[in-house]
Amino acid sequence: MSNPENLGYTTDHEWVDLGDPAAATVGVTKYAADALGDVVYVQLPEVGATLTTGEACGEIESTKSVSDLFAPADGVVVEINEAVVDTPELVNTDPFGDGWLFRVRVRVDGEPELLDAAAYAEHTKEG
Repeated sequence: MSNPENLGYTTDHEWVDLGDPAAATVGVTKYAADALGDVVYVQLPEVGATLTTGEACGEIESTKSVSDLFAPADGVVVEINEAVVDTPELVNTDPFGDGWLFRVRVRVDGEPELLDAAAYAEHTKEG
């Protein structure tokens, strides 16, 4: 599965969809989902939580390890994906679709610095 061209990517292996001006949608990449292994638990930030770029805002637990989720942008969480909380394996089976994690209203001055799909692909080759 290649990285969708319409998304931005962080070096922490999260994708960000800035297509909706009301809120950005955030998830983890297929690369991250594969590296994690079978995801068994997802802890997401609470609706209303204020996020700061680069700070931990949740966790993903797999059969192999526990990994932090990092905020890709400054803003306020406006929605979490309850389906992924109830069915964490969605992160593995559909990371760019039903496995999205949360939506954040990005601060006007908090626009994230993201990699495009090609730069992210290059980043994962190095890591």
